[in-house]
Amino acid sequence: MLLRAPHRWFLALGAGLLVARAQLAVAPFDADATPSPGSSLAYDPMTAAGELTLRCRGVVIRGAGEPIVLAAIDWIGVANDSHDAFRDLLAAAAGTRRSRVALHALHQHDAPVADSTSERVLVSRGLAPGCFHSDIVRPAMLRASNAVARASTLAVPLTHVGWGQAEVFEVASNRRVPGTNGFVRAVRYTATADPALRAAPEGLIDPLVVAVGLWSHDKPVAVLTYYATHPQSYYRTGIANPDFPGIARFLRDQALPGTLHVHFNGAGGNLGAGKYNDGNPTNRPVLARRLAEGMQRAWQSMERRPIATADVGWSSEPVQLPVARHLKAGDIDAAIRRPSPALYVQAAQLAFVERRQQQAPTDLSCLRLGNIRILHLPGELFVEYQLAARLMRPDLRVAMAAYGDYGPQYIGTEIAYGLGGYETEPRSSGVDPSVQGVLFPAIQRLLANP
Repeated sequence: MLLRAPHRWFLALGAGLLVARAQLAVAPFDADATPSPGSSLAYDPMTAAGELTLRCRGVVIRGAGEPIVLAAIDWIGVANDSHDAFRDLLAAAAGTRRSRVALHALHQHDAPVADSTSERVLVSRGLAPGCFHSDIVRPAMLRASNAVARASTLAVPLTHVGWGQAEVFEVASNRRVPGTNGFVRAVRYTATADPALRAAPEGLIDPLVVAVGLWSHDKPVAVLTYYATHPQSYYRTGIANPDFPGIARFLRDQALPGTLHVHFNGAGGNLGAGKYNDGNPTNRPVLARRLAEGMQRAWQSMERRPIATADVGWSSEPVQLPVARHLKAGDIDAAIRRPSPALYVQAAQLAFVERRQQQAPTDLSCLRLGNIRILHLPGELFVEYQLAARLMRPDLRVAMAAYGDYGPQYIGTEIAYGLGGYETEPRSSGVDPSVQGVLFPAIQRLLANP
C-alpha cells in the first residue's frame, strides 16, 4: 500500500505534464537586425542606422506537434544557403526542424542581403563578396536565434485566434503599365517621377491588408499583418531603415502596447507605390500612415474565436523551381571572371543555378489556424499568385507571405514572361515561365491539407 499510493501520484503527475505540454502556447520574439555602420547594404555602404532600426520579429507556436516558427525580417532578402542556415538557427533555438520555420524578408532596399551561396561564388573566384559578405548579417542572425530561445521560455497559452481585413487606400499600384496591345509599355517603379505614368490606372493589386491576432485569453499577444507591395518610398541613402512598412508597424506598436506587431510582405513582386509616390521623402510618412490606418481598420474588424490543438496544423511542400533557360552555368561563370557592373547580379544568378543543379528544394508551407490558412512562398512573387490562392479556397480565410527564399528573385505568371517589363527580364527573374505550373498545384495541395 505504501508503494502503490506514490505510484498513482506519479502517474497523475505525469498525465498532468502531458496535458500541459499539449496545450497551445505562443512566444513572440523581437531582435535588432541592423548591421554595423561601415557594412555594405544591398546597394551602398551603410553610414548609420535610422531612427527606427531594422527588426527580426516573429512568433513561436507550441503544442501542435513540433514547434512552428514564423519570422519576418527587415532585409532586402535572405537567399539560397543563407535561407537554410538562418532557418536552422531559428529551428535549433525553438527545438524544431527547418521545415517548420517560415522566414520572410520585407524587402526594404536600404537594408542588407543574406546570401552565402553568392558569397562563395565570388570568393572561390578570387573576388570580393561585397554585399554578400556573411559577416555583415551573421551577428543579427545570432541575435534573432537568441531572441527565439529567450522567448520560448516565456510562452503563454494561445487560447484565441482572430482574423480581420480592410482595404488600404492609395498605397499599392501595379508596376507593369500596359499599352493598347496588352504588352507592358512602361514600368511604374516604386518612386515614379513621370506624372503621366502616375496618372495611369492603379491596375491589378490586392487592396486588402489582413490581420491575424494571437490571443492569450483576453490579452492580444501578437498580431501578424500581411499586405502586398514593394516597400520602398525612396532609398540609396546609406542609412539602414525599415521604410514606410516599418513606420506603419511602429505606429501600430504605439496603438497596441504590449502586443508585438509582426508584418509580412505579401506577393508584391509586380506592385509598388509608384502611382502615389514621386520619390519625395515627404511621401514616406504619408504612405506609412495610410498603411497603418488600413492595419487599424483590419484590427477593428477582427473576429476572435477559441482555438484548440486540433485546430492547428503545419504542411510543408518542397518543390524544384525550374531554372530560366537563358541561365547557363558556364556562360555566367565566364562573365563573372571578367567583372562588370553586373557582377553581383551574375553571382546571384549562378548561386541560384548551382542550388538547382544540386537539387536543393525550395520549401513552401502553410499554417492552419482553424479556418485560417497562411501560405509561405519564395521570391518576388506576382500578386496573381496571392489572388489565385484566395480563389482556390473561398471557404477559408487565406493570407500569403512572399519573399521567403530570395534566390529565384522575381517569379511571374506564365503569361507575364511574354509581355515584357523589368520584372520578367533575363536579369531579373531566375525561373522559367513554367514556374506557374509548379507553384499553382503546390499551393492547391497545401490548401487542401487538413
